[in-house]
Amino acid sequence: MLKLTPAFATTLNDAYGGDPGCPLGSGMYRHTCPEAEAIIFYWVEQAVSEDSRMAASLLRLHFHDCFGCDASVLLDDTQDFVGEKTAGPNLNSLRGFEVIDKIKSELELLCPQTVSCADILATAARDSVLLSGGPIWEVQMGRKDSITASKDAANNNIPGPNSTVDVLVAKFENLGLTLKDMVALSGAHTIGKARCTTFSSRLQSSSDSENIDFIASLQQLCSGSDNGNIVAHLDLATPATFDNQYFVNLLSGEGLLPSDQTLVNGNDQTRQIVENYVENPLAFFEDFKHSMLKMGNLGSPSNGQIRRDCRTVN
Repeated sequence: MLKLTPAFATTLNDAYGGDPGCPLGSGMYRHTCPEAEAIIFYWVEQAVSEDSRMAASLLRLHFHDCFGCDASVLLDDTQDFVGEKTAGPNLNSLRGFEVIDKIKSELELLCPQTVSCADILATAARDSVLLSGGPIWEVQMGRKDSITASKDAANNNIPGPNSTVDVLVAKFENLGLTLKDMVALSGAHTIGKARCTTFSSRLQSSSDSENIDFIASLQQLCSGSDNGNIVAHLDLATPATFDNQYFVNLLSGEGLLPSDQTLVNGNDQTRQIVENYVENPLAFFEDFKHSMLKMGNLGSPSNGQIRRDCRTVN
């Protein structure tokens, strides 16, 4: 059993002024698995200390799961089952599964079939943001793990890197999230990396409104024959720090993905929100927390289960 320090509990108490309340999942594991959040934090902290990119990867896992929030993204393919890992938005993109495995393994030793894989994903995402310098929020618990997955749903529902503002808004609104939620959650791209293949259309850009030097640097980076394995920072200025620099970059034409840059080039309303987040980073943090909580409450199945192994149904 790992040795836990009280640092994380202290952080939570400082943030919330003591013992949090108990509506919808607040304090869900206080009696059934009181060390759950500390264990999750320990393993996330270990993983991020070894590879700072892992913070973005764990956050991305939760995002891609939360067009459902049921840990369906964690299910492995079998001979008679096709999961979501090979869907277009996920294949050669999602990582961090082994971190979730380590967390789940320890939780199963301590409190068997108590903490769902979906709750682990939501909490690991929060901890990844915190460890990268971002805000903290109380994760609401009580999600169930799905007993199935849908590759088609993952392909159709997760916004692609070439999405326009209209497509982004439509896909978020289909889930009950607003345009403002979409812009705030896009700020998660302040950390992490993306493959050249995901922003190839940016390389062909010839618009007078584009940042020519930035586009040229991307063209040089991705000029190799094996550019499918080359990655670029989503935020070149502060790549491992969760801050509002992503939005600053957009205003200077340095959004890496087309779906990033379109927030200022493709819609006046989204541009105004971006400009507000540039001027007021605390507003971004507050809106991001609020939108993460909204997103985290989406779609947990009432007929789900608590998996013993996050990669397979019981």
